[in-house]
Amino acid sequence: MSSEEKGKNMKRKITVLALCSLLVAPCCVVEAQQPSKIPRIGILVSASASNATRRVQALQQGLHQLGYVEGKNIIIEYRYAEGKLEPLTDFADELVRLKFDVIVAATSVATQAAKNATKTIPIVFTAANDPLGDGQVASLARPGGNLTGFSLLAPELNAKRLELLMEVVPKIARIAFLTRTGTATGEQRFKEAEGDAKRLGLQLQYLGAKDADDLGRAFEAAKRAGAQAILAHPSTFIVTNRARIVELAVKHRLPVIYSGAEHAAAGGLMSYGPDIADNSQRAAVYIDKILKGAKPADLPVQQPMKFEFVINLKAAKQIGLTIPPNVLVRADKVIK
Repeated sequence: MSSEEKGKNMKRKITVLALCSLLVAPCCVVEAQQPSKIPRIGILVSASASNATRRVQALQQGLHQLGYVEGKNIIIEYRYAEGKLEPLTDFADELVRLKFDVIVAATSVATQAAKNATKTIPIVFTAANDPLGDGQVASLARPGGNLTGFSLLAPELNAKRLELLMEVVPKIARIAFLTRTGTATGEQRFKEAEGDAKRLGLQLQYLGAKDADDLGRAFEAAKRAGAQAILAHPSTFIVTNRARIVELAVKHRLPVIYSGAEHAAAGGLMSYGPDIADNSQRAAVYIDKILKGAKPADLPVQQPMKFEFVINLKAAKQIGLTIPPNVLVRADKVIK
């Protein structure tokens, strides 16, 4: 082959390569311009939006601190059951059907509804009463399955709340455990609290109410049975109806201890329990890890890090109760 022919062949090869580059380049540009998928988070709440404001805002703040901006690089949709159990199942099924990347369950009943709806979509709970005891995880260290999150230590705190009632109510012997009738978690929490009461030398009376309208009858029953105070079950039912419970406690002059600070702020006598907003903010870290590839099964269930003891002196005065100074000084907040 002559030098001239070799030169022509080389030019043809260069031309072909150039044309191929021109054809491939637009494909690469188009591929590079494809927008990345924005992760979608579904938040399942058994309470109303107004009752869950503090914990939802805490979760939003936690995500923001990790660089997530709602509507920009993350999409969040909210489902509120307004204190009713029935819609939770439908909402959970809807979030699964819409294929959300992570479901955040804000309460124990919401956690159970989400667990029943899916075995594949990751679920992060922020306020589960007793995830191990309620069968929502296989163990706290290695949850297994598709659930993990943050516990409220509900069984472990029963004794502490009963002890506080013993300190503020003179010669107390009988306490009523207020919950919603017919719920498995309410029955389980009562049995746990009953064991603690026996160890403390107290009698614990089961006090169930079917709904908000039944609360008046329940309080009357507690008074007739000789209850000197009430231990309120940490549940959506109690949170949703806290104003009515506070009203009845004043009417019947019964001291009530609750699990969350929102109760004391609404006029309840005392509350002691985990800071749920802090749990919610910390949950953002788990959401971030899962979106980056971590599996819920490998993320240990976390315990609360912050606890709140709140006393409402106005509520104490309304029922003729004097809070001892040694109890007052231990309160994180005193409402006057």
